[in-house]
Amino acid sequence: MPLHPVSRAIRPDVEATVRLILNGLDDMKAEEIVEIDLRGKSAIADVMIIATGRVARHVGAISDRIAKDLKENGHGSPRIEGAPVCDWVLIDTGDVIVHVFRPEVRAFYNLEKMWSSGRPSELLSS
Repeated sequence: MPLHPVSRAIRPDVEATVRLILNGLDDMKAEEIVEIDLRGKSAIADVMIIATGRVARHVGAISDRIAKDLKENGHGSPRIEGAPVCDWVLIDTGDVIVHVFRPEVRAFYNLEKMWSSGRPSELLSS
């Protein structure tokens, strides 16, 4: 439980952003896609999406596609971290955070467990 619970309604444009990102991940054959609702847990974002690419090149291609889709659909240029190495690329749109991992890196950090602790029913795998 956060020290200061965050309670805000998820905006309709956030839902559209999530759908756009999930469609891009699916088109790029990302694996083990998980969506985590962060409302009430953190003020950093409303939704976190975690996905896996098979190798570093796949992670980079997925990340490039998501950034391109966001820009083409009027979301501006998201903040991107980790693109040069592509072990773990973070894409921050403000309301939605996307993590794209290589399998070994994802297993090591295990973000799903950290962010969904106490609320495992929130994990939605595709």
